[in-house]
Amino acid sequence: MPVFVTGNANKLKEVRAILAESQVEIVSRELDIEEIQGTTREVAAAKCRRAAELLGGPCITEDSALCFEALNGLPGPYIKYFLKELGHEGLNNLLAGFPTTAAWALCTFAYSAGPGTEPILFEGRTDGRIVPARGDGKFGWDPVFEADGTGQTYAEMSAEQKNKLSHRYRALNKLQAYLTTLSS
Repeated sequence: MPVFVTGNANKLKEVRAILAESQVEIVSRELDIEEIQGTTREVAAAKCRRAAELLGGPCITEDSALCFEALNGLPGPYIKYFLKELGHEGLNNLLAGFPTTAAWALCTFAYSAGPGTEPILFEGRTDGRIVPARGDGKFGWDPVFEADGTGQTYAEMSAEQKNKLSHRYRALNKLQAYLTTLSS
């Protein structure tokens, strides 16, 4: 069974909730892995390669990005740092003067069979827009991302509702299908 590498309790809770319907269980472990600079795919693959080396076996990593159309996809994989420095209001201010607040949430799961193997990537995307913060502010940028067609930010949704349309859900479905083929 691959180890899911994360130190984010909210992320782990979401992943376990999404996988619960398929009765897939995961074990997790926190590792301190330095993130490279690059595209979302490059960041995810490098993180997974390093985790496989540290664990000496199969692993899964996840990287989430929040991409602003007006900024050609930035902050992207660097959203964690932008949010830490600017807060929710600052994320909104980044778009002041631009004609669009369109954005997309992007999740990339990476799976490695073990050290020396190239990670396989599984991406999920949810389109939406950046709005003034609404809802519970406990999980990252959820209060400022409103998924298209919902009228709600991720933070305003129930966990069940979010877990049926989120970027993480879409990527995890692809990973889950792949893992099922390995155990067949």
